Amino acid sequence: MQEKLQALQQEALQKVTDAADLKALNDVRVAYLGKKGPITEVLRGMGSLSAEERPKLGALANEVRAAITAAIEEKHAALEEEAVNQQLAAEKIDVTLPGAPVRKGNHHPLTKITEQLEDLFLGMGYTIAEGPEVEQDYYNFEALNLPKSHPARDMQDSFYITEEILMRTHTSPVQARTMEKHEGKGPVKIICPGKVYRRDNDDATHSHQFMQIEGLVVDENITMADLNGTLEVFAKKFFGEDREIRLRPSFFPFTEPSVEMDISCKICGGKGCSVCKGTGWIEILGGGMVHPNVLEMAGFDSSKYTGFAFGMGVERIAMLKYGIDDIRHFYTNDVRFTSQFHCHE
Repeated sequence: MQEKLQALQQEALQKVTDAADLKALNDVRVAYLGKKGPITEVLRGMGSLSAEERPKLGALANEVRAAITAAIEEKHAALEEEAVNQQLAAEKIDVTLPGAPVRKGNHHPLTKITEQLEDLFLGMGYTIAEGPEVEQDYYNFEALNLPKSHPARDMQDSFYITEEILMRTHTSPVQARTMEKHEGKGPVKIICPGKVYRRDNDDATHSHQFMQIEGLVVDENITMADLNGTLEVFAKKFFGEDREIRLRPSFFPFTEPSVEMDISCKICGGKGCSVCKGTGWIEILGGGMVHPNVLEMAGFDSSKYTGFAFGMGVERIAMLKYGIDDIRHFYTNDVRFTSQFHCHE
């Protein structure tokens, strides 16, 4: 029996060496160390041995079992390491290869125009002021020289929440609030970007919600020439150095005198075309000198301080700059539209 155990050991160790994978190695373990294996059969035959041979054979059987077990564990560790190395080799990533392209989103054209206008006016020394979209009637109208029952209120059909609270119809209330905070002391030099709301039927050129950017300068010795120079710089920097401007008399309750500004048509160069309706000019914004009543209600001495204000619709600026023919495109969230405005522009 000793010879048989030694032969089983050599045979088992050879099969352990030849095992190519973990499954084959497990088959060797079951075959030689299992309950039905040859070593177990040898031990079952020990009953026919003498009392002197039995301990020797038992010790030898344990040695054989231990040797086979140790060989299997060593081989198992080697095969596991080899499997891990093969997996790492198969799943290796070459970090020097270019990655899959990531499609970047685009800024909304209204966001782009707003940021460009803010950068332009910040460079001219303005600061950005903000205010509530749900506004008091006082700041939206009365503080801007539009008392109760003033006929000019009909120019802005409003969304009223209560008799004294409404959705602001322009960003001018921010000007009134800012002047009030200055407590009659200049200078004031701000722009006010934001959403405004009016009861209007949506069509290609009108929307019940749109965006405005208004500017305000209040200080001593401010004149219409300062307004003209500011608007000329804006037009040339934003639309091109070849653009010309003109100011036409107009009426706004919060400015006196009031003007509307036109820029020369880029399409025809001022000669007249369908875009400018044959005039060579395109209306772009309104402005004027701050009405003395507005200054006085905000706490400024109108005999000492003067100022100018202007306001423009962001959608109109974007439509002119990008050649967009329908204001509704800005609010439909159609990716075919928004994807045309790349982030780097």
